[in-house]
Amino acid sequence: MRNAQLPMEGKPRPTGVSLNATHREFDRPPERGGNDHIRRLLKSFGLRTSLIRLKVIDALLKAAHENRCLGVRGVHSQLLGLDIPLSFLSVREVLKRLCSEGVVTLNADKSYRLHPSAMAVLEAEE
Repeated sequence: MRNAQLPMEGKPRPTGVSLNATHREFDRPPERGGNDHIRRLLKSFGLRTSLIRLKVIDALLKAAHENRCLGVRGVHSQLLGLDIPLSFLSVREVLKRLCSEGVVTLNADKSYRLHPSAMAVLEAEE
């Protein structure tokens, strides 16, 4: 009977290592980008970090620095312009959740902006 854990030659396969992995993958430091301040913001509001939350908050933060507010379409198109293929519905749902948690504020004109308390957390990090 053949053991599925052993290759045909009978040598044990190392655990935790992909057979297709190259040495370069292990030598590289983990890539994080400059999103640590947004990660801390989400943690301070008791939210998990996800790529879509990072990108949406980053888009709203850039808009705030330009004294603009963005609607769902504005955030979505900004993300598409950065080659981040997220659906319109996903962006809308993330904005709704961030709004319900107090990270984001929905304005009367249906645009979104970071809540002043969220901005204070982000500015304290800079």
